[in-house]
Amino acid sequence: MASPPTRAQLAALIDHTLLKPEATRADVAALVAEAVDLGVYAVCVSPSMVPVAARAGGDMRVAAVAGFPSGKHVPAVKALEAARAAASGASEIDMVIDVGVALAGDVDAVRSDIEAVRAAVPRAVLKVIVESAVLLGGADGRRLADVCRAAEDAGADFVKTSTGFHPAGGASVRAVALMAETVGGRLGVKASGGIRTAADALAMLEAGATRLGLSGTRGVLDGLGQAR
Repeated sequence: MASPPTRAQLAALIDHTLLKPEATRADVAALVAEAVDLGVYAVCVSPSMVPVAARAGGDMRVAAVAGFPSGKHVPAVKALEAARAAASGASEIDMVIDVGVALAGDVDAVRSDIEAVRAAVPRAVLKVIVESAVLLGGADGRRLADVCRAAEDAGADFVKTSTGFHPAGGASVRAVALMAETVGGRLGVKASGGIRTAADALAMLEAGATRLGLSGTRGVLDGLGQAR
């Protein structure tokens, strides 16, 4: 960004997220209420919680994950999960690729996986979670770039760094910059995983992120003045 965003501008780039396995319906309803109060772009929840979020949210956009968090589901299962979430009120789907397949270099299989979900939710915004920390590793970034190109070829709308659940880590400035360079503005880039401060959030935007996935949204927004 040319200049630091205002609180409202930053909020409008955030998917306020709750994907903990122990989350209850009451937790999701509270998430949505907080999202409305904060003025965020969307909430991101587990597929089973989409109806709860949709009922609680009014006009709030709902994103749901598919194949989360391992990505090891077969493509048909991911596609069905995405379709059910969309039918329940999700307008955005964040799907996880099979990272092992990507590490093995089978980019065609990655592309086919994404295509299956894309075909199942043709009207939803599709974000593809690539676990960038794993794909980068100590390498030169070619594997991550190849997967981002496969996502574009398969019709995705965004590439997304991380589930936030992998021990390799979440978003990094290096990964976001490489992903943004690879998709060249044709797709969005969602930075997610480990973004806990306003300084973190601003660094991701500076690197090229166009959306942020945050669970501690209020703290990030409250810290914006100190981060400038």
